[in-house]
Amino acid sequence: MNNALYSRTLGLGPDLVLLHGLFGQGANLRSVARALKADFRVHCLDLPDHGRSPWLTEASLATYAAAVRDWMDQQAMPAAHILGHSLGGKVAMELALTEPSRVGKLVVADMAPVVYAQRHQVILDTLQQVASRGCQTRAEAEELLGEVIDDPGVVGYLLMSLERGAENELYQWRFNLAGLADAYGRLREAPIEAAPFQGHVLFLKGSESAYIQASHESEIQRRFPCSQVVTVDQARHWLHIDQPARFNGAVQAFLLAEVV
Repeated sequence: MNNALYSRTLGLGPDLVLLHGLFGQGANLRSVARALKADFRVHCLDLPDHGRSPWLTEASLATYAAAVRDWMDQQAMPAAHILGHSLGGKVAMELALTEPSRVGKLVVADMAPVVYAQRHQVILDTLQQVASRGCQTRAEAEELLGEVIDDPGVVGYLLMSLERGAENELYQWRFNLAGLADAYGRLREAPIEAAPFQGHVLFLKGSESAYIQASHESEIQRRFPCSQVVTVDQARHWLHIDQPARFNGAVQAFLLAEVV
């Protein structure tokens, strides 16, 4: 059995690995990959339990970070820059803290190294309703999601992971819904408590998002002492979608800057 993570690669240059958020897939960050492919060899990974990657018996930040490390080993990639958004940011931080030699520069998009409150239970319940209903069209699934989720952007993000089943032709989720629901508490945890990561780190915060708060900045500095927090104006949690030019420009400038 092939247990390798699914990935798509664009460009040439130093390796840059992109990690998506909860319920997502690597394709969610393809616009970032296209913007950076002139300077980097960019790899869009599907995390375990997401997209076309294998499902794990137990999901956690630790098992996800280990899967990314193993994928790097399979690619003969001793180290790479890492960019992670949301859950992908937590996985990226976990990897940097546990395997610091594997991470060059680190970019964390709208996520802090803290425990987060339970805020996705309604979404999990709605995803289960879609799975149980056995939707025959995407429009039917979209209507169910829209009854509970009032943000069309979130609905569209989730629908990217909906696919028609091969056997019964009903639509189903590409991600491991049962496994993610079981692991939700573990995925909300802070990254492992370890020695601080001494590499250079850029935290990008959406100005309209509450995921990185002022109260988090002391913890960011404690665990990532060579870090900076930059606010992307007029951006929510999906800051790379709301402000792609500002987001991609900040990432490019940070990754290309000479280390002093």
